[in-house]
Amino acid sequence: MPNIIDTGTDKLIASIDGAIGRIIFNKPDKHNAVCMQMWKALGSTIEYFGNNDSIRVIILSGSGERSFVSGADISEFDQSRSTNEDVTKYDEIAEGATQKIYESSKPTLAMIQGYCIGGGLGIAVACDIRIASENSTFAIPAAKLGLGYRSRNLERVINLVGPSFASEILITARRFNVKEAAVMGLVNRVIKTSELRSYCENYANIIASNAPMTIFAARTAVREIKNDRGKDTQDYLDDLVNKCFSSN
Repeated sequence: MPNIIDTGTDKLIASIDGAIGRIIFNKPDKHNAVCMQMWKALGSTIEYFGNNDSIRVIILSGSGERSFVSGADISEFDQSRSTNEDVTKYDEIAEGATQKIYESSKPTLAMIQGYCIGGGLGIAVACDIRIASENSTFAIPAAKLGLGYRSRNLERVINLVGPSFASEILITARRFNVKEAAVMGLVNRVIKTSELRSYCENYANIIASNAPMTIFAARTAVREIKNDRGKDTQDYLDDLVNKCFSSN
């Protein structure tokens, strides 16, 4: 049986099942839109999983069959983003949680079904791998809502799909189906909806069976090279590789 982790809210469910850490966005009545309480719990849970040696891979998913994450819960904006100071604080917490996913010491897999919108897309893009069902839909609707999209999240989208597709996503603000997302490189795999869960479980077990030090070295190198810091961190990256060769 999975070991349930106390996240401080029933809106974000976390558990450990063998070598797999699971995070479920659990607000299906609002398509799993993320509120402040969930952003805080997400950041702390990623940290907890990162410090747990038994965990080899993290799966992030949404509750129900209609949504991964439909974005931020805008119903709380009047309260949580009413002043410039509130906006700054909110963005620091939300962006901080997403950045913790991106910088996680453990590989991350987004299991996407249904809506993957706005902040939800930001969460998915921060993961190492995105596996989506045939009914998945993707968008960044900021231009329709008159909201800004922070540069750190934008950078990850550009790195993943390139500037041309990133511009199309942002300036049209329209919804893209999963076939379009696959063409852009937004998702790694498109799976039948009925097979999505089992496929992701099998994929996670494949990752979990591999050498964690090698995975960490490879993921770090990919991130540093992608961000054009490879030359500056060459000694560190070489040290990670040497530790792999000298390990048991």
